[in-house]
Amino acid sequence: MVRADGSDCAAGEIGEVWGRARWLMQGYWRNPEATRAAIGDGWMHSGDMGYFDDEHYLFIADRKKDMIVSGGENIYSREVEETLLLHPAVAEAAVIAVPDPKWGESVKAFVSLKPGASATEAGLIEHCRSMIASYKKPRSVVFLEALPRISSTNKIDKKKLREPFWAGRDRQVS
Repeated sequence: MVRADGSDCAAGEIGEVWGRARWLMQGYWRNPEATRAAIGDGWMHSGDMGYFDDEHYLFIADRKKDMIVSGGENIYSREVEETLLLHPAVAEAAVIAVPDPKWGESVKAFVSLKPGASATEAGLIEHCRSMIASYKKPRSVVFLEALPRISSTNKIDKKKLREPFWAGRDRQVS
């Protein structure tokens, strides 16, 4: 694991997963810009954020692009999503960063409920607050029949969820 400045992380400290081996990719096909972003000094920058425990087991926290930076604090969308999924009414959940004039970014959740189940925005936010640090809880929740999917992989399409909030603007924090 590597910090943003390129130094090694301590055990338990979250950083980007970098790797180096002869069998790793040499680059992106006809995309030198993406290759430069992914491979630096012979290290493959995975885009995954994770940490090693004291026994050197690797744990992945989230994708770097899905990390939310709110008031200078890193919030891993996966942690909030997993907390929402522990609620008995929630079938699926996705969490994204949305622009926030005070904090830079804030947490927005999208959920679909199990058939016949009900939940409120306030109830889901309180559920999260009771299980994770308060600054990580969603500030708002949108209820959808189903979350949008990427047809080729069936993964939740977070890019589509982000589009209306970030159209025409860059991230306020890095």
